Amino acid sequence: MEHIALVLENGARLSFEGRLFAEAVWEDEESGVLTHHKLYMTGTNSQVYALFKERAGRRTVRAYRVTVKDGLCTIFDGKETLRMPVEGLLDAVQALCGSDPALLGQVEEALLSASC
Repeated sequence: MEHIALVLENGARLSFEGRLFAEAVWEDEESGVLTHHKLYMTGTNSQVYALFKERAGRRTVRAYRVTVKDGLCTIFDGKETLRMPVEGLLDAVQALCGSDPALLGQVEEALLSASC
């Protein structure tokens, strides 16, 4: 584990002890935007999703710490905290995904794995 501190575009600083779990980078050739996604696992079983975008020398950083515990999903962006029951979140995802049981099953599995 290493200490990671992200300075976010909302003016906050999101600091945590963690390790890089996965990342992806791509460039949109039409817009010239370079996008870099990073997923970190923390020592407290949370996940931090960071999104870096750069265009013409201007860089923006957003990050969200996601914690699932006792049936609640907590999302923190360095300033604001959103808490909602996992079941409510799954209902919202189902509404967005439609009634495709396979897709909903994949999303549910990914969300619940956040607590492992």
